[in-house]
Amino acid sequence: MNLKAPSLAEIEGARKRISSFVLHTPLVPMPGHPEIHLKLENLQPIGSFKIRGSGNAMELAGVDRLGQGVFTASAGNMAQGVAWNAKRLNVNCTSIVPENAPETKLAAIERLNGSILRVPYEEWWEVLRTGKFQGLGGLFIHPVSNPAVMAGNGTIGLEILEDLPDVQTIFIPYGGGGLSCGIAAAIRALKPEVKIYACEVETAAPLSAAWKAGEPCAIQHHASFVDGIGGKGVLSEMWPLASVLLDGSVVVTLQQICDAIRLLVERNRVVAEGAGAASLAAALASGNTGKVVCVISGGNIDASKLAMILEGRIP
Repeated sequence: MNLKAPSLAEIEGARKRISSFVLHTPLVPMPGHPEIHLKLENLQPIGSFKIRGSGNAMELAGVDRLGQGVFTASAGNMAQGVAWNAKRLNVNCTSIVPENAPETKLAAIERLNGSILRVPYEEWWEVLRTGKFQGLGGLFIHPVSNPAVMAGNGTIGLEILEDLPDVQTIFIPYGGGGLSCGIAAAIRALKPEVKIYACEVETAAPLSAAWKAGEPCAIQHHASFVDGIGGKGVLSEMWPLASVLLDGSVVVTLQQICDAIRLLVERNRVVAEGAGAASLAAALASGNTGKVVCVISGGNIDASKLAMILEGRIP
């Protein structure tokens, strides 16, 4: 699959397309760390950035292609994005989720009238890799390697540069690369000198492993409460983009992510899920100086897990 990064024109087109239902989320400073700014995508209507890419892809698809319904493979947030937009457009939606998908995310999908198919992780990964699931028709919306999805995600980059033109470094959670590469495409077109780092968790850091190997490679995946990032490997079609658009990967521990979640609650009164807080954890661990933006990609965390973290435990 010869995948290209979205052009600036495609990202600007996506912004016009989704502006009526997507928030221009605030960029706020981190108390105690005035050079760190938080891009609060957890404030979107579905609690994550996924409303952007799914919305753009479905708007571009048009009524005819959406007529047989849509489906996606997601640990929860993209499933919510597709379900939210499917409800908005009055089309049927099915989400294939891994068995360990958080209850908070599953409940949100059901509230949006989306159908859920829970499958073993290996089977879920295969759907992500192939874009196919036996017995399901309709339009498959890939949560990562869909050009329209990446263009929608890239609108975050436009907003960052408008709100903090002198940004020097951006930290972005890395699940499959659709968010980081989409944002990076916008930033590289407008301010190429900005440093852009992917953020991964120690329990599954495929991009870091790929950089070391010089190519995508299989890694050991350990399930954790950080369900929005970390996979078995870098999707082959995403490696050419990620290896060029991004400046590197910062791998953080579960403890560092818990510390970042607790800090966000205590200092900013912001609730972030594990993946969403990985960017702040990476920024704090890197010791980066200058104007820094951390993309807080989502806030959909089970209440019981959040309670454990606030008590100083790792779920």
